[in-house]
Amino acid sequence: MTHDETRRAEGEAIVVAAGLRKVFPGPRKDEPVVAVDDVSFELHANECLAIVGESGSGKTTVARMLVGLETVTDGRLSVRGESRAGGVRRLADRRRWAREVQYVFQDPYSSLNGRQRIGDIVATSVGLHAGAATTRREVRARALDILDRVGLGERFAEQHPHQLSGGQRQRVAIARALAADPAVIVLDEAVAALDVSIQAQILNLLADIRASREVSYLFISHDLAVVNQISDRMIVMEQGRVVDQGRTAELLADPVHPYTRSLRAAVPRPGWKPVRRERLAS
Repeated sequence: MTHDETRRAEGEAIVVAAGLRKVFPGPRKDEPVVAVDDVSFELHANECLAIVGESGSGKTTVARMLVGLETVTDGRLSVRGESRAGGVRRLADRRRWAREVQYVFQDPYSSLNGRQRIGDIVATSVGLHAGAATTRREVRARALDILDRVGLGERFAEQHPHQLSGGQRQRVAIARALAADPAVIVLDEAVAALDVSIQAQILNLLADIRASREVSYLFISHDLAVVNQISDRMIVMEQGRVVDQGRTAELLADPVHPYTRSLRAAVPRPGWKPVRRERLAS
């Protein structure tokens, strides 16, 4: 058993969700929409846990509750033992929570300030989470160091988001997340909009970051090929509920639940032909 597996066996967890539930108002007052229903999982130190499912499965809603973008209707959700079920009430709490959990969106262009230079975007995040005694020069130096760690040299610091490619903008988004020195980074379809070759570069970058520092990933995706490459464990969601979970390699090698089998069957490969879900379930 590896050190990480021993630690997980001893019950250490950074994020704990138990019986998580989220209900949105429906088109009619008596017809609420249940987006997440009785979802439970744990995320441990230096681990990548993937949440997999089709659009509308509830996986992004789980991620948004974790970072405080959505409130929890019912159930427990904690980070390092502190409950996050009640949502953020004070600015100080929001900043403290952001130092623990950061969010990388699918579309980095919409989440980056187009008027700011890349170096200033990262430096702003460094400054928010650095100590009061940190000088402006130290903040700038740390921002440039983080950009270098994600494969963007100093020349990129003077450019604006519109001058970068999609893969480069995603590196900036990851750099901004790293600037807070978080324990957890939520990656919500973070490579879905990128070409396959650029996807591979970003996934390799994420692997290198985990190898160089202790950080956990909650990886939200519908792409099983990507999930297989990056995650240690995975949970499968369908219509707001967890229908399957386990170690990624084992679950994908021999899926039991019909929904997991249908997701795996949808991954293109040599000789691949689409198969109806009803046939897989039979």
